[in-house]
Amino acid sequence: MRLTALTAFVVFFFDQLTKVVVVHGMNLASVGEIDVLPPVLVFRMAWNTGINFGLFSGQQDLTRWILILLALAISIWVLLWVRREKMGRFAHIAAGFLVGGALGNVIDRLLYGAVADFLNTSCCGFRNPYSFNVADIAIFAGALGLILFAPGANGKSGGDSAKPPRPENRA
Repeated sequence: MRLTALTAFVVFFFDQLTKVVVVHGMNLASVGEIDVLPPVLVFRMAWNTGINFGLFSGQQDLTRWILILLALAISIWVLLWVRREKMGRFAHIAAGFLVGGALGNVIDRLLYGAVADFLNTSCCGFRNPYSFNVADIAIFAGALGLILFAPGANGKSGGDSAKPPRPENRA
């Protein structure tokens, strides 16, 4: 459980640090767009009041609070699940990624009323219209990691058990 908490803290801290540096320090909130390594990486400011890809976005305060409560409920559920189940290292790290990212976006909604998204990547003639942030990456990686490494994943009991399987006794 300590590994989960430590991972969540590191992800949360890094997410908030990048937002302070890029959105405020580089003044992206006012500038709107900064070419970093175009078109592969562009800082493009987007205030997301909804969920992924702006779904359910609206300026309604009720939507904001529902999304805050939902993120907190999911984070608490994941923490209780990780604590209750016997999980391996990678599952704990994945849970920390998910919780740290979710809490990073919760803080944005509390401070700004929306999530500060600024990373934009495009490639090979495709212009990506969406921006995202470190928390979004962490949530995706954490959810994928829990699918792969949590108990029951791929028919295994703990994902990445630290102990090797015991050899069978054959008489």
